Amino acid sequence: EVQLAESGGGLVQAGGSLRLSCAASKFTFDEYAIGWFRQAPGKEREGVSCISSVISRTYYADSVQGRFTISSDNTKNTVYLQMNSLKPEDTAVYYCAVAINPVPERLCLGPVYDYWGQGTRVTVSS
Repeated sequence: EVQLAESGGGLVQAGGSLRLSCAASKFTFDEYAIGWFRQAPGKEREGVSCISSVISRTYYADSVQGRFTISSDNTKNTVYLQMNSLKPEDTAVYYCAVAINPVPERLCLGPVYDYWGQGTRVTVSS
């Protein structure tokens, strides 16, 4: 069974940076779509950034465009989310997920994703 493990969350001041990591076992990232999602207290889960080399697509939510960067290291089977210029509204639990059959027009929609990690908490103080 596919297993995903996020790390790198923590407490940071506004304007700071964090890099989240998602390590996968039992499959290779470059065959599927990988996404970072987040859920803040009292809010719905949202797609933050998703990538798929299979369909040659990368997505960023408008709220993080220009501040966050998704990347992968296939040799380590790890996907990263570099988060810069963090804002208090970025506070959430961040999850990575894998979609076996990515769809271009739905690349960063949660229901498309088949496997999910346990999440890592990010808190941005003002």
